[in-house]
Amino acid sequence: MDDGPPVVACVGAVVLDADGRLLLIRRGHDPHAGLWSLPGGRVEEGETLAQAVRREVLEETGLRVAVGDVVGQVRIPAGTVVYDVVDLACTLDPPDQQPVAGDDAIDVVLADPAALDRLPCTPRLVETLRAWGVLHH
Repeated sequence: MDDGPPVVACVGAVVLDADGRLLLIRRGHDPHAGLWSLPGGRVEEGETLAQAVRREVLEETGLRVAVGDVVGQVRIPAGTVVYDVVDLACTLDPPDQQPVAGDDAIDVVLADPAALDRLPCTPRLVETLRAWGVLHH
């Protein structure tokens, strides 16, 4: 009996700075290489969602974050697997850090709402975050 592709547990970080800018990384690998998205990735064996999101943000942006509540969840079909992504609200901790792209991120930016509308983001990212009430404007 085929239950469809395996589901991979993932996290995404919705990091807003003190000015309300959203932390985005430019993806270095598929799916969606070259597009802007939230920092995040797979939950490793034995990790909590909060531990996974802290590790992924640090690996991809060099930033340390405090993890808050779950803001939403999306399922992203990607060929042979489905990514089940839980997005968590995060804040910079300490607040005065500067991001540096690392791991599979080829660039990193803190985007204000106007910049968000200009950046080539992964499909439905901005619309989904606005629908969840995370982004204002």
